[in-house]
Amino acid sequence: MTFPRLLLCLTLPLYLLDQVTKFLTVACFPPPWSEQERVIRLIPDVFHLVRIHNQGVAFGFGNGSAWAPVVFLFMPLLALVMIRLFWLKGVFHHILSKIAVALLLCGILGNLTDRLVQGFLLHEHLGESFWSRLSAGYVVDFLYVKLPFYDKLVPASGGWWPAFNVADSCICVAACLLFIGGLREDKLHEV
Repeated sequence: MTFPRLLLCLTLPLYLLDQVTKFLTVACFPPPWSEQERVIRLIPDVFHLVRIHNQGVAFGFGNGSAWAPVVFLFMPLLALVMIRLFWLKGVFHHILSKIAVALLLCGILGNLTDRLVQGFLLHEHLGESFWSRLSAGYVVDFLYVKLPFYDKLVPASGGWWPAFNVADSCICVAACLLFIGGLREDKLHEV
């Protein structure tokens, strides 16, 4: 499968799903809200929909800090440049790695779009400067899942995995595919 076809058949539909689900989340949970109003319990104590503003990265690292919006706005741009350079060098020649790149692009572009757009949609920042509104950008996380035994690893979690979204899922699947693809490449070189 050619890369443009992967972009059209995999990256674009997942990107659109990511953005639609995030904008629906924002629409279903308009601020101001209380803790009770920002949770929809689809399967009580197993799977909830929530609205979390994450200015940080995985597990909320950097969330609420002054530096996070700036750093995590430029990190995806750097990642896109690196992916392009690796692609030109022919690093991604295995089908698993090509699928992984298509998923990575979806995840990076989905969360980057949030960081560029969501801050401008917050009513409390409407009269502020361009930079203030841009730095108020955040990623919309809305999927909240309770995992068996996770509370044993992280007792403060109560067993709940940090909230995530479709783009985050694409990035995680891409990481797994790159790992599996790397293992397969190693086995081919051993033979």
